[in-house]
Amino acid sequence: MRPRPMRADARRNYERLISTARAAFMEHGTNASLDDIARRAGVGSGTLYRHFPTRDDLLHAVLRERIEGLLAHAAEAMREPDPDAALVAWLRGYLDGAMSPRGTSSVLIEAMSPRWSATRLGTAAEAIRDAVGGLLERAQRAGAIRADTDAADLLRLTNAIGVAAERTRDPAGYADRMLVLLFDGLRAR
Repeated sequence: MRPRPMRADARRNYERLISTARAAFMEHGTNASLDDIARRAGVGSGTLYRHFPTRDDLLHAVLRERIEGLLAHAAEAMREPDPDAALVAWLRGYLDGAMSPRGTSSVLIEAMSPRWSATRLGTAAEAIRDAVGGLLERAQRAGAIRADTDAADLLRLTNAIGVAAERTRDPAGYADRMLVLLFDGLRAR
């Protein structure tokens, strides 16, 4: 059974909440007040919670396009001729998105834990882990990356770089330097 389409005013509120949440998360991080988001969107808290019963639901809605883009980029990267370069490029793109809004890396690390598995973000984190797992396996089969590395560890390390980078003056430069160090350690000798 398909859900009923939203009324026009409900659709406008939904979109305004996502837009306002995106701005609030950029400004205050992923722990921004949900009540403040509702107020800034010009709706009551009840409207926010009717559309997004949990913070996870709102975060997923805000990050949905980015997550879909990452999954599409992983599928494209699987066709790249150099598996090592494809993995590095995908992780750079992942990290660019994981650092904005502030706190996204921390949320993604948490979403990989078993207690989040039944949530939308947990499901998205699992899809991301599977996507990077395919890229990692391909690079391992090519002999480029150590065989004792798994996708979950690689994502945790990458997210840790994102968390650390958020606290620097030059997050992108710092993240790039840390990815180089990470891959120096991951490359097969």
